Amino acid sequence: MAHSTTPGAAARTAPSTADDTVEPSAGGGGSTRAAKPAKPSGVSRAEKKALRKAANGGTLRTRLKRDRTLILMTLPAVLLVLVFNYIPILGNVVAFQEYDPYISDNGFVAIFHSPWVGFEQFSRIFEDSAFWEAVQNTFVLFSLQLLLFFPIPIVLALLINSVIRPRVRAVSQAILYLPHFFSWVLVITVFQQIFGGAGIIAQTLRQHGYEGFDLMTDPGIFKFLVTAEGVWKDAGWGIIVFLAALASVSPDLYEASAMDGAGRWRRMWHVTLPALRPVIALLLVLRVGDALTVGFEQILLQRDAVGPGAAEVLDTFVWWNGVRNQDFSYAAAAGLIKGVVSLGLVLAANKVAHLMGEQGVYKK
Repeated sequence: MAHSTTPGAAARTAPSTADDTVEPSAGGGGSTRAAKPAKPSGVSRAEKKALRKAANGGTLRTRLKRDRTLILMTLPAVLLVLVFNYIPILGNVVAFQEYDPYISDNGFVAIFHSPWVGFEQFSRIFEDSAFWEAVQNTFVLFSLQLLLFFPIPIVLALLINSVIRPRVRAVSQAILYLPHFFSWVLVITVFQQIFGGAGIIAQTLRQHGYEGFDLMTDPGIFKFLVTAEGVWKDAGWGIIVFLAALASVSPDLYEASAMDGAGRWRRMWHVTLPALRPVIALLLVLRVGDALTVGFEQILLQRDAVGPGAAEVLDTFVWWNGVRNQDFSYAAAAGLIKGVVSLGLVLAANKVAHLMGEQGVYKK
């Protein structure tokens, strides 16, 4: 005898949960079947996409229409970067050739007629002791500039920011900015007139019976001399970014810390330096990426005075072999190595910045 199950009996038989539903059977009787759990309430993929699009300012067409004025303003700068920075990258192909610009009437056309040699130029570079000497000098100069030059703009920015009188602050900034606008020829001439063999200091010592000196031709202190020239010329200009970061710090933070009993050094340590930390991390990443470029014009002007053993860096090595010796493929290979290593240094330094909790050059 068939037993029919009523909805009430089904409710007593099946566990009563929020996700269970009672569906009628095909034979007219009621049967219980646990339905699939309902989807948790949340945002669907389409809704997430719409929210993300709204957060980014709408569709691409909407953003282009909204920002067309800014795009037109930046277009000339983008074109300049494209023409002078990115298109010349294609010329690195000569690093894999035995490039001869005189094989054709046009140096550009000569690229297509020069024979391919593969990695022969790179093999020559790695076997060249002069190249490794230039690499060593480059990293020594970079290390000195990072330790002795990089912190000085931060210290100067803190000092200027602590000056209360606006007029004194403005005059101090103008004095510090001024050497940046001098050419390297003028900067080296000034140092020559002070520290050279016929400079003011040497002549004064001779007049008082002491032996003079010539720091401008001493290979042993050349790296310190180059660092001092860079500090005098560009340290004042480097404080602009740090002063802009300090200007964004709310005065309420200083007032609150002063009310809590923090002195000047405490306020600098707990308020000022944390405000500068993102900027310091960004500039440090950029400086590390620029490690293999330590001042081409500055060093080239003094190369003959101290000799290539002390003054040869990668930039002057590339110039000497490419322009003076006209070994274009060899110089292009050296320049390509420098570019790849610099890119690796930027990526590594930016990764370190991310690990420290800073944004760096780009976000994760």
